[in-house]
Amino acid sequence: MSQLRQICSLEQLVSEIVTVNHAWKQASELFEKDSPLATSLRELKARLQVRLLRNHFPDVFLTPDLEAKDEDLYSLRLKRSIGNIKDAAHLPVRKAEEFLSQEEIKKFTS
Repeated sequence: MSQLRQICSLEQLVSEIVTVNHAWKQASELFEKDSPLATSLRELKARLQVRLLRNHFPDVFLTPDLEAKDEDLYSLRLKRSIGNIKDAAHLPVRKAEEFLSQEEIKKFTS
């Protein structure tokens, strides 16, 4: 399984994150924000984002979203755009702290 994680390209992981993020938003609107489907998709997105950071840093890095109002967020910024995509969605700070060590957060933050 670890070999599969190494094979996923930056572009593929970003595409998966964008797709799951859209699906999560749709599930949150169609059902409830805390429905099992929406919760599962939100968790999947966070895990894909962590994989992206761990496998593709420094081509992707965390930057605080200073415009976030409801909760503290990181943006996963790409060093180079993939088509018109410049980031791999937002990751709540609480999720970053759940899945990443403080050393990793410091390393991945620009």
